[in-house]
Amino acid sequence: MELFNLSGKVALITGGGSGIGRAIAELFARQGASVFILELNKDAAEDAVNVINSTGGKAQGVACNVAEQKEVANIFSSILNEKNRIDILVNCAGIAHIGNIENTSEADFEKVFNVNVKGVYNCMKAAIVNMKETGGVILNIASVASSVGIADRFAYSMSKGAVLTMTLSVAKDYIKHNIRCNCISPARIHTPFVDGFIQKNYPGKEKEIFEKLSASQPIGRMGKPDEVASLALYLCSDEAGFVTGSDYPIDGGFIRLNN
Repeated sequence: MELFNLSGKVALITGGGSGIGRAIAELFARQGASVFILELNKDAAEDAVNVINSTGGKAQGVACNVAEQKEVANIFSSILNEKNRIDILVNCAGIAHIGNIENTSEADFEKVFNVNVKGVYNCMKAAIVNMKETGGVILNIASVASSVGIADRFAYSMSKGAVLTMTLSVAKDYIKHNIRCNCISPARIHTPFVDGFIQKNYPGKEKEIFEKLSASQPIGRMGKPDEVASLALYLCSDEAGFVTGSDYPIDGGFIRLNN
């Protein structure tokens, strides 16, 4: 029997149009899941869906602002009407913010909270009702910032700390309903977002800054989206049936070895 087979499973992936979320969506589809990509950027969702479907996978894209509870509830209800179940929810949609508490405005704080915290809450709340009947898996994408101090990441660290503790709470509350809930905490992962951030903030020094950021992981490089996706596949598969209420750093040694 093929390991990590997701055939027959319905997987919803927020932020699945780019970066880590897209890598997860593509891998889950290759493993047989029917994938729904919930993405604020409609064009990114459509591009990911076209790639998946052109290579034999099954995917649909849905424009979704995870911060809007009513919108999320309607989308989940529509998917349930079509598929009758949601087996897997991966909460990957999120935004970054740079700043300490003094230079984080109220508007910035609320924006990060609404997407990174409320967005995860909204999607888990919408999925739980169905999963209580059928069982299921929830995987949240947190960050090493959930558990260690990182300079100038006040609002972002707040949000990812909340993702970690929401994960533990849901795992505890719904274990008897056959719902598993875990999270992954990546360090720096090389995505188009990282390249764009460097180009915007360090013009002319792209190579130097990229090497500096890469060296901040003891392993000497940034992670790859595919590496995070592989861990996500394990945690959302039946092979991880004994795993719940856990946080999995994927960080090149950042948490334990960076001293």
